Amino acid sequence: MLTVSQLNRQAKTLLDSHFDFVWVEGEISNFAAPSSGHWYFSLKDGNAQVRCAMFKNRNQRVKFTPSNGDAIRLRCRVSLYEGRGEFQLIVEHLEHAGAGALQAAFEQLKAKLLAEGLFESVRKQPLPTSVSHLGVITSPTGAAIHDILTILKRRCPAIDVLLLPVPVQGEGAAALIASAIDRANRWQKEGKIQLDALIIGRGGGSLEDLWAFNEEIVARAIAASELPVVSAVGHEVDFSIADMAADRRAATPSAAAELLSPDQHEWQQRLQTTEGNLVRAIQRKLAAVTTHLTHLSQRLKHPGAQLRERAQRLDELEQRLLLAQKNVLLRHRGAVALLENRVMAQSPLPRLEQLQRDTLLRRKQLETAMRQRLQDCGNRLTHMAQMLDSLSPLGTLQRGYAIVTDSNGLVVREAGSVSIGDEIEARVANGRLGLTVKRVD
Repeated sequence: MLTVSQLNRQAKTLLDSHFDFVWVEGEISNFAAPSSGHWYFSLKDGNAQVRCAMFKNRNQRVKFTPSNGDAIRLRCRVSLYEGRGEFQLIVEHLEHAGAGALQAAFEQLKAKLLAEGLFESVRKQPLPTSVSHLGVITSPTGAAIHDILTILKRRCPAIDVLLLPVPVQGEGAAALIASAIDRANRWQKEGKIQLDALIIGRGGGSLEDLWAFNEEIVARAIAASELPVVSAVGHEVDFSIADMAADRRAATPSAAAELLSPDQHEWQQRLQTTEGNLVRAIQRKLAAVTTHLTHLSQRLKHPGAQLRERAQRLDELEQRLLLAQKNVLLRHRGAVALLENRVMAQSPLPRLEQLQRDTLLRRKQLETAMRQRLQDCGNRLTHMAQMLDSLSPLGTLQRGYAIVTDSNGLVVREAGSVSIGDEIEARVANGRLGLTVKRVD
């Protein structure tokens, strides 16, 4: 003896185990969508009907909301609702009834192009490593262009976007999409525009909605494109002929934008790292030059003639040091300017302005430190010159003495070394005197 519950449970188990997934076509009636999010309806033809249930986690993937009278095609499991003992279908997938013919056409074209080698990886182009000009072929009013621009604004707002507007569904859409691909390539060749890559696609929809991207004319236009093409048709679960022919498939238009754009935050981190390396390199260079300057100053010797020679040499080295430091600074400033320009092209302006202010502050600090260091070296040089000058023979001349030389420039040490009438010269503290000998004692 069985209870009603036991009977229904055994019947449900039998149905669940006997039937695999089946496809069923029919017309919808008694459609209901309660607040739970589940769908309940009847599927009927001219002779019979059956109850159907499609739960929320499944119907969220359907691109349209069915209504009474719609001809649909279901992929479902055969089951029994134990509570009421009702035979029903648990729907896993739902599409318009025409989708079966479209699916057959899809598979036929896919097999044809696959046999021609149109989908071979050797035909596909690599995507550019850096994109500054991007072409987008899609509807100007659809969600795809909005998603692409939103992603690019967040990741890399410096990328220029050229929209080639086309209808993405309906009669004639495929021909216009193919024409837009050809037109972008022609303009690129003629130099009218600059493009690095193309994105073609649209948002999600039913198989009929996406059919323009499953037509042969679009696939061949993509394959013939000299510009790299990223196909972004529908949602992640959608897969089109255009996806197979493109150089790269993106699950969504947003994913395509991410695929072709760098992350500006990574560029900012690289700039900060480069700036730190530059500061450390300048500091090491300054330390080495300072050590070299100290070594040179320690090699200075006296008396006066050698001091003047060394002082001149020190001045020369000082000028070379200043020139070398200036050249280093110019090179690094040039490098910083190049990086700033690159970041200006890729990053938000406020961040760049802040980095420029920081660089200017560090440069001023560096120049102040350099001037202070050079002033200290000059003060040391002056002090050493004064010490050497106090020991120089020139100090003796300042006390009224003179150095007498003959016409040959030899120092006159004895009176007998000259004769009356000889021309001699006396060097005093502030100049030289030309003399004639009138008396020799």
